[in-house]
Amino acid sequence: MTNLAGKVVAITGGGTGIGAGIATVLAQAGCKVTVGGRRIEPLEELAASVESEHKIRAVQIDVADADSIQRFFADVHENVGEVDILVNSAGINIQKRTMAEMIPEDWDRVMQINATGAYRCILEVLPAMRARKDGLVINISSVAGKRAISLGGVVYCASKFAMTALGTAISNEVRQEGVRITNVYPGEVNTPILDNRPSPVSQEHKDAILQPEDIASVILSICHLPPRANVPEIVIKPTTQEWV
Repeated sequence: MTNLAGKVVAITGGGTGIGAGIATVLAQAGCKVTVGGRRIEPLEELAASVESEHKIRAVQIDVADADSIQRFFADVHENVGEVDILVNSAGINIQKRTMAEMIPEDWDRVMQINATGAYRCILEVLPAMRARKDGLVINISSVAGKRAISLGGVVYCASKFAMTALGTAISNEVRQEGVRITNVYPGEVNTPILDNRPSPVSQEHKDAILQPEDIASVILSICHLPPRANVPEIVIKPTTQEWV
């Protein structure tokens, strides 16, 4: 197992949900974690709530804004060091998800955050990873990146398929250079993104599906793998969720 103590970790979408869960377990494993998101308050609340050797750092980032992305990673580089592990967890969905209801501006916004944002974040860390022949990128995609399901909607599925192709293509390109990319496909998870569903989600349903800590435990295991081992992709879903 790889010792994670002192590893520099950057997590986008890290203030709530899956990103916050991953930040917690990696910080408790000894990593130097920086979480980023558009709202500073959830980031700071998370940082204050986690007890770890290295305090979680909270830095604003808007992954739809190229300049914001550059500032975020410059901050990590200057204050912590080169990123060893990048977790792309920032993502959104919309309420009007069908082709008939969706407007072009919503298509642009979801693609900008879910797909282009992930690309630009990888672009910031990949050259240094390639140079030192070591690094890990975790893309938090969705089962909607494996199956074009109606629950996800047109643009969310398209953006997550784009993330799938992005991670796979980069992984193939850098496989001889010590850099590993993992695409993670969660099924339904109890996160704030559920609040944007077309139909309200009951508390009973939220309790029955995956929780952020379930995904975080999988990510922790992947991060512990030795450099010779790469998990290209992994699906994790609620036991009760259909998989066809």
